[in-house]
Amino acid sequence: MPDLAILMVFIPTFFFVSITPGMCMTLAMTLGMSIGVRRTLWMMIGELVGVAIVAIAAVLGVASIMLNYPNVFEVLKWIGGAYLAYIGINMWQAKGKMAIVEGQQTDSTISNFTLMSQGFITAIANPKGWAFMISLLPPFINVERAVAPQLIMLLSVIMMTEFVSMLAYAAGGKSLRLFLSRGDNIKWMNRIAGSLMVGVGIWLAVG
Repeated sequence: MPDLAILMVFIPTFFFVSITPGMCMTLAMTLGMSIGVRRTLWMMIGELVGVAIVAIAAVLGVASIMLNYPNVFEVLKWIGGAYLAYIGINMWQAKGKMAIVEGQQTDSTISNFTLMSQGFITAIANPKGWAFMISLLPPFINVERAVAPQLIMLLSVIMMTEFVSMLAYAAGGKSLRLFLSRGDNIKWMNRIAGSLMVGVGIWLAVG
């Protein structure tokens, strides 16, 4: 396991990075607004799996190989970005499974697998996430000790921090929906959520 002093530095460092607005946090807020916190948990599962893979790969050195083949990233980034932008455009037009329709529940119209895929692709296809893990994790690994226990502990901190941060953003999105649902604001909810989704898609594709 990492030294206590290392953990005391790693925990606030990663929490600060996680809570900072980014693609995954924006996606969590958007989904919290459109389908609620409970269904957004499925996206969070996919995102956490993606982050865990990136973190493990960074420690094992696989990330260096991936970064040497940027075409892999480019294809995945553009596919994922185009898909999120497509969903956002539909939401803007009050169409599709994730659009908010007055008097209609949207939380059961999109599959759990689709939500998980959105979170997973967003985490895996984010080159900034890879670069961050490569630069952050190795300094916290003591090569004189067994790597596996250290990695498990650091990964646990990462997963918990990411989950808490996304939960906060999703709850904020739901609160925004409750605020905007007063009066005839359904159209603006769809446009705000759709714009955020398109923004995440563009961010993912060109970031």
